[in-house]
Amino acid sequence: MGARIEVVGLTKSYGDLRAVDDLTFTIEPGEFFGLLGPNGAGKTTALEMIEGLRKPDAGSVSIDGHDPWRRDPRLQRRIGVQLQSSAFFERLTAREQLVTFASLYDAPAERADALLAEVGLEDKADSRVEKLSGGQAQRLSIACALVHDPEIVFLDEPSSALDPQARRNLWDFLQGLSGSGRTVVLTTHYMEEAEVLCDRVAIIDHGRLLELDSPAALVRGLDAPTRITLAPEAIDEGAAREVGGVDEVTVYPDRIELSTRRPAEVLAELARRDALHGLSASGASLEDVFLQLTGREYRS
Repeated sequence: MGARIEVVGLTKSYGDLRAVDDLTFTIEPGEFFGLLGPNGAGKTTALEMIEGLRKPDAGSVSIDGHDPWRRDPRLQRRIGVQLQSSAFFERLTAREQLVTFASLYDAPAERADALLAEVGLEDKADSRVEKLSGGQAQRLSIACALVHDPEIVFLDEPSSALDPQARRNLWDFLQGLSGSGRTVVLTTHYMEEAEVLCDRVAIIDHGRLLELDSPAALVRGLDAPTRITLAPEAIDEGAAREVGGVDEVTVYPDRIELSTRRPAEVLAELARRDALHGLSASGASLEDVFLQLTGREYRS
């Protein structure tokens, strides 16, 4: 299972806009790979070129030595694609939709029922697709991408429109896909999702690759302080500023937050002062890395 994907100098322009600018990276067989970036960064354009849905202006994509743009049926049968927005056959039920997709690949119809259960749509099997909610349609779209049991799976923002419970269930399902040896390529705006699922992530902006590494390695390289949060009654602002190792104190209506690069020292002092009420501590996250690399300005 799985496949090696090589992207070399991938470039795509629309008029004066360079949507993807000389992207180069490799995805290893069986890897869960994330492609991250703000709105308009070029993620979807890059993904569509890797999938073979869009022709590059320059550069190349190779999936186990095959060019996906050539539409080789032998390669296409190995690929499953979930698009950012999907269109279904009208007036079909969820199960009929999946059975139709399965028939295109000569996959057994029984696969449809198994997938409906796996994506939590068993009770919607006989519902017409136009009656599904946004989140249910998203899960059906993912099932359609997997109905022929592909080795390589491309997922473009699969958890958008899902509520927190459905998103967590989807993560469990996707981790199972990766655990079975498939190569999975994901775009997402949820940094926690990328941290949980991805072996490595590529962060891009303005079509260019900014960083590529595992989420943990990227977070370690940020050298960000630890944030220690306490209930407001645990310690007052003046006393908090006297704690050795504290670099910054921020007071909010419902909490007090201490920033430090020496968390063990600070926590030990707080314990000595019996000031641990409401304690929580958090280090840097992939979101912090993302914001440092791409900025905080609004993107349309």
